[in-house]
Amino acid sequence: MTDEFVVDICRRAVQVTLMISAPMLLAGMLIGLIVSIFQATTQINEQTLTFVPKIVVVFITLLLMTPWMIHTMVSFTAEIFSIIATF
Repeated sequence: MTDEFVVDICRRAVQVTLMISAPMLLAGMLIGLIVSIFQATTQINEQTLTFVPKIVVVFITLLLMTPWMIHTMVSFTAEIFSIIATF
C-alpha cells in the first residue's frame, strides 16, 4: 500500500460520509429556513419552535433515504474489502 492509495481511500470515505449525511442536513437546513421566515413574518420569537419540525423532517428524510444510504455504504465497504483482498 502506498501513501497515495491510503489517502485516496480516506478521501473516498469522507466523500461517502458527506453524501450519506447530505440529505438529512439539507432537509434540516431547509425546514429551519422556512420556520425562520415564518417566525420573522409573524414576529413569533419562540426559540423552541424550530426543533420539532426539524426533528420530524430529518426523521422522515432518514426513513425515505435509508435504502439508498445502506446501498451506498455496502457498496463502498465491499469495494474496500475487495481491494484489501488483492493485497
